[in-house]
Amino acid sequence: MTVRERTQMIEKQILSPYAALSAETLGRDRPEKECDLRTPYQRDRDRILHCKAFRRLKHKTQVFLSPEGDHYRTRLTHTLEVSQIARTIARALLLNEDLTEAVALGHDLGHTPFGHAGERALNELAPDGFRHYEQSVRVVERLENDGRGLNLTKEVRDGILCHTRGTEAFTAEGRIVRLADRIAYINHDIEDACRAGVITEKDIPESITKFLGSSKSQRISTLIRSVVENTREGNLRMDPDVQRAFDELHDFMYDRVYLNEYAKREEKKIPHLVEALYEYAQKIDHLPEGMRAIAEQEGTSRAACDFIAGMTDQYAISLYRRLFIPQAWKVFS
Repeated sequence: MTVRERTQMIEKQILSPYAALSAETLGRDRPEKECDLRTPYQRDRDRILHCKAFRRLKHKTQVFLSPEGDHYRTRLTHTLEVSQIARTIARALLLNEDLTEAVALGHDLGHTPFGHAGERALNELAPDGFRHYEQSVRVVERLENDGRGLNLTKEVRDGILCHTRGTEAFTAEGRIVRLADRIAYINHDIEDACRAGVITEKDIPESITKFLGSSKSQRISTLIRSVVENTREGNLRMDPDVQRAFDELHDFMYDRVYLNEYAKREEKKIPHLVEALYEYAQKIDHLPEGMRAIAEQEGTSRAACDFIAGMTDQYAISLYRRLFIPQAWKVFS
């Protein structure tokens, strides 16, 4: 018996009937020889962790655009917090933690620079629109590994695609990531907003703190515990009072932070920057070599979206500056 086979035997013995067993995966688009050490979901997690798109997340905006401070979240730290919350819930419910972690680590691989401001700008420009969750799937299916993709299992790709809106994932593990994403971003965005002086913890209404608690730690613990205690037959749910308070907290954050003029004042510049880069990328010879084949096969608009979505904030700003801002004349003596 290999290590993988032993792990899969343990999964079958201890996991919930509603868990996705790695031995029963729907598989990959391209069949591969099984690993002796790792299950298919463990291999997917490792492939995501080691891919270039994952590393670029450390220089992509979460909420505050290019903040001057070491402790504000980036898209990478957000991803790690989602993963930890999702794994905690999966473990408590005896679901497949490896599948949950793989989906969580991959859910934002296709996110644009400049957070949702960049996503909205690209969505306005692209003929077919742009949605980061679809782009995340495209990253693992088409763009990574020199165009070969990561060849992930169907369960992981479905969880990534369904992590934010529309149809829910067909696995309980994928649905956990969708909930964990919301728990993570609302709570860490509160902390970042407090650090930026946009709000204070005392601004959160008592109708919310009464049920969720008055600190980030208390809120996250309450939400996780409520999910674990109220979930039945793989259907994730919270206590009604906790769910109502959580929804109210979400509305509070939109009113006070996500639409806050002070917090978002720099975002007004993003549509112009993204549009300029998009127009520049319409010429095939302006694209990186790896993107030119995409332009020839799928059109320049598709290639431009892939090119821009893959940028970090600083790369996009640097490229815009190099292309459209006059440089100082250098005199050599």
